[in-house]
Order: sequence, then C-alpha cells, then structure tokens
Amino acid sequence: MTTAPQDWHARAIAAERLGDRPRGLQLLAEALAEHPDHAGLHNTAGSMALRGGEPVAAETSFGRALAIEPDNLEYVLNRTIALGQLGRHEEALALLAENETAGAMQPRYWSVRGNTSRMAGDLAAARESYDKCLALDPRHAKALHGRARVALARGERQAPQFFDAALAVVNTEADLWLGKAQALDVAGEAAQARGIAEQLVSQAPQWLDALHLLAQLRLALGESDFTAPYREAAQRLPQDPSIPMAHAQTLAGLDYFEQAAVVAADARRRFPEDHSFALLEAIHAGEAGQAERAEAIFAELPLQGSTRSLHEARHRIRLGELDRAQSLLDEAVRDPSLEHSAFALLGLVWRLRDDPRAEWLHGQAELVQLRELRDADNILPQAIERLHELHDGSPLPLGQSLRGGTQTRHILFQRHEEIFARLHAAILATLEDYRACLPQSDVGHPLLRRRDDPWKLQGSWSVRLRGGGDYHTSHIHPEGMLSSALYLIVPEDAQGEERQGWLEVGRPPPDLRLDLEPIRTIQPIEAHLALFPSTLYHGTTPFGDGLRMTVAFDVVPAI
Repeated sequence: MTTAPQDWHARAIAAERLGDRPRGLQLLAEALAEHPDHAGLHNTAGSMALRGGEPVAAETSFGRALAIEPDNLEYVLNRTIALGQLGRHEEALALLAENETAGAMQPRYWSVRGNTSRMAGDLAAARESYDKCLALDPRHAKALHGRARVALARGERQAPQFFDAALAVVNTEADLWLGKAQALDVAGEAAQARGIAEQLVSQAPQWLDALHLLAQLRLALGESDFTAPYREAAQRLPQDPSIPMAHAQTLAGLDYFEQAAVVAADARRRFPEDHSFALLEAIHAGEAGQAERAEAIFAELPLQGSTRSLHEARHRIRLGELDRAQSLLDEAVRDPSLEHSAFALLGLVWRLRDDPRAEWLHGQAELVQLRELRDADNILPQAIERLHELHDGSPLPLGQSLRGGTQTRHILFQRHEEIFARLHAAILATLEDYRACLPQSDVGHPLLRRRDDPWKLQGSWSVRLRGGGDYHTSHIHPEGMLSSALYLIVPEDAQGEERQGWLEVGRPPPDLRLDLEPIRTIQPIEAHLALFPSTLYHGTTPFGDGLRMTVAFDVVPAI
C-alpha cells in the first residue's frame, strides 16, 4: 500500500521542523521512490536542500520538478534561486526570460529577477525589475530591500529614502539599518551614520560589516584610535575569533603592522588551538621588521598548506633565503586562489637570482603598455567633473593601497550616470588595442594564457591624490589578470626629471626591504591608460603640488 504524496510531504516537513532535516530528506527520498514523477515532492526536496545550504542538490531537485511541470512558475523561480546560489547567474537569467510572460504580473517573479540581476552585476536591470515588482506590490519587503541596496551601489541620491521605505515595512532587519547608515555617509550625514553604526555595533558586536563601517567613519573624522570598536567588541565577545582577525587585518591595511601583530599575539594566547593567529602574528611581525619574532613562530608553527607557504616565502625573501622562498612559492603557485600572489613574489625571487623566467613573466615586450584612451576628448571632461563631485564626499578607504587621498565608493562602472557607461565602453575598446600588441598565447603564463579569451572589467574605482605626500604604496591586485591606471588629471610636477607622481611597476613592497628598482617607471599622461599584468607590484611616487586623478580597474576573463 502506498502513502499519498501529501502525507509524505507533511511527515518530511514535520521532521525538519523538529530539527531533524536528515530524517526529512530521507522521508522525501522514500516518497519519491514511490512517486518518482510527482513534481511537488521534487520541489519540496529542493526547498529543504536549499534551506540546508545544499544548492547543488536543490538545483537538481528543482530541475526535476520543472521537467515534469515545465510551466510551473513556482518551480522556475525556485530553480532560479538555486542557480543563483551556485553562481550560474546567466543561466538563471535565461530561465527567467523564457518565463517572463507567465511571471509578468507576479511580484515574486520580478523580485527574484531583480535579485538575480543584482548578483550578476547588472544593477540597471536589477533596478528595473525591482521597480516592476514594487509597482505591483509597493510593500514587497525583499524588493524594497534590494531596490535600496541597488540605489546605494549605483550612487542614486534617493538611496536614504529607499532605505526608509524598506524600514517602514521591516524595521527589524539589521542589514537595512546598516545600509541606511552607509547611504547617510555617502550623503554627507556622517554624524547620523555614525550614530546608527554605533547602535548596530552595540547590539551586535560580532557583526564585522558594522565594525568596518564604524572604523571607517572614525578614520574619516581623523581619530587616531579608529579601530577601537574592534577592541571593545572583542572585550564583549572574547570567545569570537573573527573579531581580532578583522581587527589585525584592518590595522595592517594602513601599515600599522606592529599594532596588528600585538592584536594577533593576544588572540593567539586566547585561542591556542587556532593556529591561524600564530600565522597572522608571524606575518605582521615580519612586516613590522621583527624578523626574529617571525622566525621563532614559523619554526614552531604546525599549520601547513599553501597559505602558510606563501606568507613564509615573504619571510624567507626578507632574510635572503631565496632557495627556501623559491621552494615555498612553487607550492603556493599551484593553489588557484593564491596563484597571482605567488607569481608576484616569484617574479621578485627570479629577478634576484637572475633567473631567465623573470623576463618570461614580466619582461616580455608589450606586457606593460601606455595607450591613449579611445574617444577621450568627448568623454573625459564630463567624467572628470562628476568624479570631482564624488571625491569631495569620499573617504580614505580602509584596507587599500592609498596613503592619503580619496577613493570612490562601490563599483564606478555600475553607477547610474550615463557618462560612466560611455567611459566603460571606451576602456573596453582601448583594451583591444592593448591585446593586439601582446605576445602570443602561452599556456603557462598567468596573463598570456588568457590572451585570446573574452575579457571583462571586475571592480572599478577612482583615486584622487593631492600633492604634499599622497601616494600609492606598492601592491598587487591578486583577484585580477590585468591591472590599470587611466590618467585624468596629472600634476605639473610629473613633467620634471624627479619623476614625481609617476607609476612604478615592479618595485617590491616596502616590507620586503629589497634593493630592487622598478622594472619600468611610467610618466602619467592625461587621457592615457597604463596597463600591466596584475602579478606586477606597482605604486606611485609622491609629488609636490596639484592633483592626480585616475580611474582604475582589474581585467578578468569573461569565461
């Protein structure tokens, strides 16, 4: 005798609600053994898997439900959500487009489509979908939240009002309050933003995003102890290791290496079983010039793996132990998540050892280029005018390479102003000029192996430096394949023989204490784009007077 599908469903859901999700999934498996073609049971299995953090299983179950009932909009939307959690955004958007007629009058359809577009990075499409949802249901909580976040990321002046509208419907959602604080900060209402951030940190001291915002606001106000919220949060929640981890990283991001090492050492004593704090102390002690302290930690550190290898290699480079550094980096470079960071250090080691691979990695002709931006005369005047307005309300960011100056918030080319879409298109066209001059494809090279692939921009921002000491410290962009600097304003001092405000490509970061000159120094020229592999360290020299404004971005494969 078989059990009815609805009874299987009720038993499975009851088990899940009692906290026994494995039992619920087992009951659904038994149900589907009896009713393999019941779309509703497949959908229930997918929903349970999704709630359990298993998007692969969820997508499979939703796909089976949809194969049985291809016109069921609920199954379409559920599969879309699972695809989104798997990062398969284009596939999810295609599925939604196929079912637009069925979903056109359904608020949930447009909310899901807005969320999917937002995850795919198409904020203009996300805005349109959220607006359609809210036209059908003005109090749709998820669409209100998503629309507010899109307004903030696109730089819309009404962003605070969008957060107010969302909070009027759901005023207990902490992320909405964080977003309102961020929007108020952008609008120049720093005192109100700080008040909200302080309340959020008071209520949720473990919330790293709120701690970061509060530290950023304190830094913008010139407070020397800008990371105090992390210390206070750690005192309230001494059992939470994520707080001192973020505290140390925030300090190190602005070169407070010794203080970062102190925070890591304290956490190491409190969490003796978490060897990541010993590694963190060794990293920051080494950056602070305390080589013996770092050596003692590495000598006893049981933690193994590619992350340890990468950071110990930096330590070995400082000590001049190039053979050991080479061996460690040969291990680290095999980890895809660390490959660019490892190649950056390998490039330095190979140069120090006169290894011909240094020339292969960074010395080949046209890997570093300075190219004139396409259609610059028609684009840059308006872009510069708007960027000045943005910089006037932008901070010195935490955790970036700037030492002075300001950097625009969020992703520049996702903003709502049409001029930035035009600038984006001009940059893409100029990238093709760069590509055409590159050496031939090379499967082993971190950039040239992608020479003939489609490219796209990932991240984009503008930096404005003022004379008198502002500069970029030497750094890399480990998430990129190709990095950049588009010169919009160049100080007069850049024209002199002292090379003030120039881009130095290939100079090691200061903490490595290496006597290596840059591979190339580039004189900034307005309306020109410097392009170079992301595995090359790069920074700028200070300049005396005037302004230096750039737009920067990373290039990554589009496939």
